Amino acid sequence: MVSVRSVVDRVGPTLLHALQVPDDSPAVADVVIAEPGGGLTLAAGDLVLGVATTGPEDAAELVKQSAEQGAAAVLLKPPVAAKTQVKRAAKAAGIALIQVHAATSWAQLVWLLRTVLDALADESENLENDTGSGDLFRLADAVASVVDAPVTIEDTNSRVLAYSARQDLTDPARVATIMGRRIPDDVLARFRSRGVFRELSRGRQTIFVPAQRDGTLPRLIVPIRMGGELLGSMWAVVAGPVSDERAAAFADAAPVVALHLLRRRAYTDAQRRASAELLRGVLEGRANPRKAMAELDLSDEPHRVVVIEVTGGDGRDAEGMRLALLERLSQGIGRRPVATELGGLLYAVVPDRAGSGGWAELRDALATQPASRRGGAPRAAAGSPGEIGDLSTSRAQADEALGLLRAEILDERVITFDEAWTALALHRGATAAAAAKVAELGPLGALRAHDETSKAGYTDTLYEWLRHPGDPRAAARELRIHPNTLRYRMRKLLELVPLDLDDPDVRLALITQLVALRWS
Repeated sequence: MVSVRSVVDRVGPTLLHALQVPDDSPAVADVVIAEPGGGLTLAAGDLVLGVATTGPEDAAELVKQSAEQGAAAVLLKPPVAAKTQVKRAAKAAGIALIQVHAATSWAQLVWLLRTVLDALADESENLENDTGSGDLFRLADAVASVVDAPVTIEDTNSRVLAYSARQDLTDPARVATIMGRRIPDDVLARFRSRGVFRELSRGRQTIFVPAQRDGTLPRLIVPIRMGGELLGSMWAVVAGPVSDERAAAFADAAPVVALHLLRRRAYTDAQRRASAELLRGVLEGRANPRKAMAELDLSDEPHRVVVIEVTGGDGRDAEGMRLALLERLSQGIGRRPVATELGGLLYAVVPDRAGSGGWAELRDALATQPASRRGGAPRAAAGSPGEIGDLSTSRAQADEALGLLRAEILDERVITFDEAWTALALHRGATAAAAAKVAELGPLGALRAHDETSKAGYTDTLYEWLRHPGDPRAAARELRIHPNTLRYRMRKLLELVPLDLDDPDVRLALITQLVALRWS
């Protein structure tokens, strides 16, 4: 059971302040954003983020509605959260009221809260099952007690794995690090310029970084190593230079953390492999839907399969680019999608909804991804929504739609199978017609042969004329020529080959042939 109080304590007073927490508050289940102007649909135990709430009246109404649907708490920013009207509404409704630090990013808070919920749930499960894997957050708390300072445990990419609950000594850099789950780029650059990461790679026992001009407090840093491999590092925010005894105590904790990180990595790798194999089974239509929903944490609602192609790399570079893209997308939508790799492509399964973690949100995140240094922007296609047991069909549809993007038949970077139906119909029909060699029938071959030698463009002219019946101006615009030039070409091509364009069957046969040439 994850309580509201434990969530607030874990995140810390720097970011969250509990204004009111009833003793009988329900266990926390998930994080939900209260959309502006939308209906509020909650589940028992939800943490409700009042993102668009600006006035006390709206806040009080949100508190009331949330309590009626069994939510665990409502999170609001000042000054609304502390208004008397809002606090009275929370007290009357018997729901927890949490104030969020004014400078906190809502998007990052969603990510942080879900990470904390996962960590607390894992801790609870480990205590109940006595698996012995421990909890990295509890270990961070223990190390913080040893060194008498707030601590973060980070991997080799400066991503935060855990942090201590105590926040008595902090600065903007620590807040941003915890919120973003990694050291911010500007802070990272400053530490790098001081040679911190060079010293970490060399295996220094402890590294002390003095206070910086921007207000960043001093740091005591120790590498986490095992068998010569650098697994990460621990960072403590200190007031100034520390004694040798205190620094040694901090360094002595590193081997314990290293063992935990190795166990955690082994467990995570095994879980990731099992989940990836199960997801591949879902995509190939050979997995049990109930097992997939339970083990992959998929909700009981229609989902889409999304296939994403990242260009510009090969081998390990390409794999790294795909993983980096998945990480950026996860930060953009607040939750890591259920994803795996197949054949050099990234496949994700997402709910077909507009809310948090759904297809609409993932689509927006994909559409805003910049081009990589080694290639273009990622391309993505989504299949039609379906039940978990039918996702192999959605996967096949996504693959087919991606094929249109790869062939540059469509100009979009992100498309759904539903939206591309006209292009798909033409492409399927053209592929079948091309296999039957329909373009070799009749006089079309003579037109194509004439175009190859004279560059007259008769085949393109006929295609656009048939596509725009009775509208020579529209056909001419597509060809970027004058309408009189179009009429001239039509007279010349009819002199070259005998075509009765007044016969509807002739026109239909010709358009079938021309579509086969253009779309197959």
